[in-house]
Amino acid sequence: MALAPQENVDDPEGRDTMMPTTIAVAGGTGAVGHHVVDIARERGHEVVVLARAAGVDLTSGRGLAERLEGVATVVDVTSVSTQADAASRRFFGAVTQNLLDAEVACGVDHHLVLSIVGSDLAPFGYYAGKALQEERVSAGPVPWTILRTTQFHEFAAQIYGRVRLGPISIVPSMISQPVAAIEVARRLVDLAEIGPQGRVADLAGPERLRMADMVRAYAAAIGRRGPILEVPLPGKFGTALRNGTLTAAPAADLGSETFGEWVGDIRRHRAETAG
Repeated sequence: MALAPQENVDDPEGRDTMMPTTIAVAGGTGAVGHHVVDIARERGHEVVVLARAAGVDLTSGRGLAERLEGVATVVDVTSVSTQADAASRRFFGAVTQNLLDAEVACGVDHHLVLSIVGSDLAPFGYYAGKALQEERVSAGPVPWTILRTTQFHEFAAQIYGRVRLGPISIVPSMISQPVAAIEVARRLVDLAEIGPQGRVADLAGPERLRMADMVRAYAAAIGRRGPILEVPLPGKFGTALRNGTLTAAPAADLGSETFGEWVGDIRRHRAETAG
């Protein structure tokens, strides 16, 4: 069974802190997941990473029940590399249902999922699976929290070079509001400590940028050359990319690290490595 809900205790310096608990992280080796694991451990929590390397297959459910024994909160930051509606829905539908079923069997108290700003307004491609994920979680039997965020700074690196036409890199016309992955991870651990909250305030980066400009800055930071062409995608999804649907509403919380600062770190690391 899951551990009892966390209680506030006073530390020697008089601050309120949270009793350590056990947190399982699905997708704990990914861009956000590894930060969640590190931050939760730094705060004194026991962390269980749900991954194939640990004998867990999230898409089939194999090994989940054994790993969730004694877990109080599951943080789901899984992702899949696809832009196909059906493949995304298949992945997130299976992973979410397997997690919820295992959580019920093991008495997990809290299911916390990382979602994407605008997934309900543009449920196409990858976002189709995230929309289904939210539906399953909010209608499911386990008390839940959903945190929506904008794309991470790393999204520019993922897009760069994905589609090429000879020496030209093709980038979709898109307005983004990138947020630092580590800031997302901190918020997720905060929410894991608080307990189920339902839909919470969205988290976004501090500035809106054109994706083509972000990709050009990233390419320059890693020393790559070559033209980068911005191309509008057709249909409703292409419109959503261009019109700001995937950026945050005014009520969202904003992170502090800018994309320029993130790119600057890459540039400095490259210079130090070269030196």
